[in-house]
Amino acid sequence: MEGKRKRIMDRFKRIEGQLRGLQNMVANEGRCEDILIQVAAVTAAMKRAGAAIVEAYLEECLQKARQEPEEALADFRKILTRYMDLA
Repeated sequence: MEGKRKRIMDRFKRIEGQLRGLQNMVANEGRCEDILIQVAAVTAAMKRAGAAIVEAYLEECLQKARQEPEEALADFRKILTRYMDLA
């Protein structure tokens, strides 16, 4: 899990850099086309980060399922539904 956590944190650091770049583009009156492309890139990066977190949570949930299968499945359904509603 620790390796996955580091990879997810690295993703968020890259996204943070992309967001800073977007702020600079807007502050410096960058071209709308370039800004929109970067917004799309950040959005896609956030979705990939979310998918990586879901994957990590699923693995954690599967480990819990060995001990408490019904509770683990209910927890996973709940969080996945909330994520999908907001994503």
